[in-house]
Amino acid sequence: MAAHVWRFLRAGGFDQVRIESGADVLALDELDMKLWVALACPVAGMEFDAKTLDVLDLDHDGRIRASEIIETIKWLRLVLKDPEALTGDDPTLPLSVISEETPEGRRVLASARRILASRGNADADTVTIEDATDTEHVFDQTDFNGDGVVPASAAPDADTARLIEDLITVYGPAEDRSGKPGIDQERADDYAAGIASFRAWWDAARTDPAILPLGENTHAAFLALLAVEDKVADYFQRCRLSAFSPAAADAANPDEDFFAAMSQRPLIESQDLLRGMALAEIAPDRPLPLAERLNPAWRAEMDAFRDNTVKPILGETAELGQADWPRLLDRFAAHRAWRAGRPNNAIDVLGEARLAELAANTGKETLDTLIAEDKAHEDEASAIDDVLRLALLRRNFLPLLNNFVSFREFYTKRSSATFQAGTLYLDGRSCDLCVKVSDVAKHAAMATLSRIYLAYCECRRPMTGETMFIAAAFTAGDSDQLMVGRNGIFYDRLGQDWDAVVVRIVEHPISMQQAFLAPYKQLGRFIGEQVEKLAQAKSKVMHDDLSQAITTTATTAIKAPAPAPAPAAPARPGAPAPAAVAPAAATPFDIGRFAGVFAAIGLAIGAIGTALAHVAGTFLGLAWWQMPLAIVGIILAISGPSMVIAYVKLRQRNLAPLLDANGWAINARAKINIPFGGSLTHLAKLPPGAERSLNDPYAEKQVPWRLYLALLIVIGGAAAAIWLTGGVEKLFHRLVSLL
Repeated sequence: MAAHVWRFLRAGGFDQVRIESGADVLALDELDMKLWVALACPVAGMEFDAKTLDVLDLDHDGRIRASEIIETIKWLRLVLKDPEALTGDDPTLPLSVISEETPEGRRVLASARRILASRGNADADTVTIEDATDTEHVFDQTDFNGDGVVPASAAPDADTARLIEDLITVYGPAEDRSGKPGIDQERADDYAAGIASFRAWWDAARTDPAILPLGENTHAAFLALLAVEDKVADYFQRCRLSAFSPAAADAANPDEDFFAAMSQRPLIESQDLLRGMALAEIAPDRPLPLAERLNPAWRAEMDAFRDNTVKPILGETAELGQADWPRLLDRFAAHRAWRAGRPNNAIDVLGEARLAELAANTGKETLDTLIAEDKAHEDEASAIDDVLRLALLRRNFLPLLNNFVSFREFYTKRSSATFQAGTLYLDGRSCDLCVKVSDVAKHAAMATLSRIYLAYCECRRPMTGETMFIAAAFTAGDSDQLMVGRNGIFYDRLGQDWDAVVVRIVEHPISMQQAFLAPYKQLGRFIGEQVEKLAQAKSKVMHDDLSQAITTTATTAIKAPAPAPAPAAPARPGAPAPAAVAPAAATPFDIGRFAGVFAAIGLAIGAIGTALAHVAGTFLGLAWWQMPLAIVGIILAISGPSMVIAYVKLRQRNLAPLLDANGWAINARAKINIPFGGSLTHLAKLPPGAERSLNDPYAEKQVPWRLYLALLIVIGGAAAAIWLTGGVEKLFHRLVSLL
């Protein structure tokens, strides 16, 4: 056989096989697996037909592997007559494409015809996916459908049906292909093991008379004893205590006040109080009455104890003495020990009577026969399943391969890839590369290696209460307004809208435009921050000065002015003259300090002017053709490093870590280059032909920055000229002379 000729397409920076024909599909097991894009993917989170994924997951472990794809291809080669049937998207399966040359093909073809016949379309030449899915009526005439599960309706008699229902109660139902509850071989075997241990335990009692002192009546007698054992023991203990102290009897027997209070309400409400009392009146060495003067709350239990336990052993008696009580307990000691050794099985829920009945006739042979008869139809039922499998693969296998062996659907953008969950609308953009995430922290740890800017969003549908997490890739625009807490809308593949809120961001460069503007935005933010800090500092100084002035003024106003001095009295002969008060000295003007500050200001202005004059002179001294090159050079010097770094990182964007974090096994470096990345995120644009009015009545006044720039250049040039001609020094000396 000639080797298959493969064709490849270059996308994402690597070669991907083109799978376009049925021949390509059936030859995939010959293609070197190193050329496959993926080697495994999870079933969960895939935006694909769930039934198709189920038939491809051969071991039902929740993952589709390359080996399972290859096994499916080998099976298709056996059952298909025309491999090109795999290239259609028709939900029908023509019988003409099924091979009659292989046993596998003939088996599927016969099952397809049986399905059509059961639906009353025996002459039809196509089977639909709906026909192959709804196969319950194929087994309408029998309860045996090959799944090894037997419902109660399949039982040949009422006893077996009751047994099956009992086992469903004990072990839970196994679902039959028809949807009925039933039992399988595992449940039947568990039942057999449980009933065997119960029967062995039961047979031990039959061989030891001490275990069954009353024969078959021992069980009822022992249960009656257990019901009153603690109460009888308590009665005799209280009687012995009253013999030791008469006060104990008085305390144990209720007085008239107790019964008087009880008589004021219905007796049914006092049952708990009565059951807490002794079985009979307490007195020293008093036997327990079995018929008269008993606590009425215990009458039923005591009657059963007397008839089932006391009478068969002690005979007819009206009371039970303290010496008789230990004899009764000893008589049932062996039986008590035997019951303690009862096997603990799930079938105990059926009760001892039902278990004893089943121990005599387990019915296990009948169950095994029914299950074996059902399994005899397994091949027939499996062939019916294969009809559905073939119908699903005919429609869906080729698209799946173009999302597994190659990522053609993703890179050609003919349709959304299986891992794309929908579209996120946020910050004037729509992001097409969104993947479902189960654990945000775990996913982000791996996905950061993709070098893609990711925004993790929690998505909710308030109407249904559903919640999920997605990771959205931003590959165009900038990240200025992307932050945790922003809200957006997510549309899934079914068109359902979800409220989305950003909960985590993995930062990486988004676009070259962002990298170009980044230095200028950083400079603008720096200047803005510095201006804001300066304004805050000046505001604080002014606030402090104003507060100090107000405080000083208020303090001066509060103090009362001193009274005018009285005329000096004539000095007495020999009195000392009053001391003269010296006026406050004025602070001298520090001309040196003032001159230094003014000189520093002049030097700063001169330096700035000189720099501007030098730059302007150098630029104006260039030839006309050199000026644009100088401007470009300045721009490159500012934005170049940022753009180079961003360009390198953008070229390193890789889809593989984003999918590996979700459980995929990506086998290639699936790159997302700059042009392709730009196509995954769409910026807001006006539609073609839209009319746009620029007359905004609320537009802010335009700042005449061109005039301000020209004035700044003129002032700077003049200041530089003054500095270079010595004008600043002359002005400084003139000011000093005036002062």
